[in-house]
Amino acid sequence: MPGSNFNSACTRSSWQVTMTDRLRNIQYKSTMLDGLYRVADAVAIILGMVLAVWGAGETTLPDHRLAVAAVLAIYFVIAEFTGVYRNWRGVSTEREVFCGTLTWAISLFALFFLATLSHFDHPFNRYTLISWFLITPLLLATSRIVIRTVLRWMLACGMNQLGVAIVGVNELGIQLAQNILDTPALGMRLSGFYDDRPSSRLPEIPEKLGTCVGNLHDLVEAARRGEIHRIYITFPMRAETRIRSVLHHLGDTTASVYIVPDFFVFEILHSRWSDIRGLPVVSVYENPLLGVDGILKRASDIVLSSLALLILSVPMMLVAIAVKLTSPGPIFFKQRRYGLDGQEILVWKFRSMTVCEDGAKVTQAKKNDSRLTPIGGFIRKTSIDELPQLFNVFVGSMSMVGPRPHASAHNEQYRKLIQNYMLRHKVKPGITGLAQVRGWRGETDTMEKMERRVQCDHEYIRNWSIWLDLRILFKTVFVLFGDKNAY
Repeated sequence: MPGSNFNSACTRSSWQVTMTDRLRNIQYKSTMLDGLYRVADAVAIILGMVLAVWGAGETTLPDHRLAVAAVLAIYFVIAEFTGVYRNWRGVSTEREVFCGTLTWAISLFALFFLATLSHFDHPFNRYTLISWFLITPLLLATSRIVIRTVLRWMLACGMNQLGVAIVGVNELGIQLAQNILDTPALGMRLSGFYDDRPSSRLPEIPEKLGTCVGNLHDLVEAARRGEIHRIYITFPMRAETRIRSVLHHLGDTTASVYIVPDFFVFEILHSRWSDIRGLPVVSVYENPLLGVDGILKRASDIVLSSLALLILSVPMMLVAIAVKLTSPGPIFFKQRRYGLDGQEILVWKFRSMTVCEDGAKVTQAKKNDSRLTPIGGFIRKTSIDELPQLFNVFVGSMSMVGPRPHASAHNEQYRKLIQNYMLRHKVKPGITGLAQVRGWRGETDTMEKMERRVQCDHEYIRNWSIWLDLRILFKTVFVLFGDKNAY
């Protein structure tokens, strides 16, 4: 028996050394990458200043050293809050670029706020300042893209990959494996599935995703040998006993363990984790525009609506005159519709019809509608009638992009017919939206059309990002004319 204990101790010692070496190697590379990102950002900020000074024809670069040092210090502090240097695995390049740009903008504004507050006489001229502000984000983005490109090449060559195991052969586990396989940039190597159930009870696993390579005991041994660095548990929430058992056994390893909740049984709307005095909670239906994202969305709405109103002010005046001259009645049509959280708002439009319905019963516009004014068909077809909603956006009752607002009467009608219809009001309504650029615009004369529109609205809320907003705005330009559903 003493010999057995000695052999066991030697065996345990050997796998601990092997695993420690492998994990230390990956952690070392991650630390190096984090340092590389920080150095690249510092170089981008300094180079941005050099180019700005050179472009302004200045020859006094040393005068700006204090400002550069100060903004670097501010940048690295703020970066910890904006997540610029979070683990790169699973984070998109677009997200990294956005976080870096946001951090840079905040840092520069903070620098000049502090300089103004302390009455510091900075040596910048306006041209140098604007150039530095604009050039640096381009350099930050370029460095991120270059580093990411090199990382993708390294991962494609099998370098610096994490061994990943999935506990539970089920629909969720198979979907997770497919996602890992489809995203090589994650740097994850799928070791296989592990499940204690007999093979006769396991669903079929697609051949390209591998097989069930063992049971829980095999998983623990593989983790001890350092072959597996991350473990994802995909048991259903009702299997609490099995989950506790898995966690108990994996406590004897140093692998990172994740539980993947089977939330696909619900229609999740931008789920996120939070806590109440240390008690973790997870949202099922939530507004995605909280915190910094909400500020960014509102800021972009103010900027874009202001620019649009400035550029389109003369054409809008001409349309207003045309509406007044071609038919009796008011220039604008105001209708009660549901806004954020189902609160009623007044939505403005150029009047395109001879009637202004806003009661318990509202008749949708139809093709060749007899109620159209002489120019009503044209301004509806081209969406010119929607331009006054830029004022709604500017004051904050609407957004440039979001689910299109429906008449209050239609909301009350469809909320009784379509499951989760009212979830589309978790964000502000928009002048344009995902449903509109996908062709679900105009009259909803069938239940399927409204269901498809609501599905698009939910998809938009689940996947919101500033980049998605910009893509929708860009596509809107190309669907304004020639849309057969616009009348």
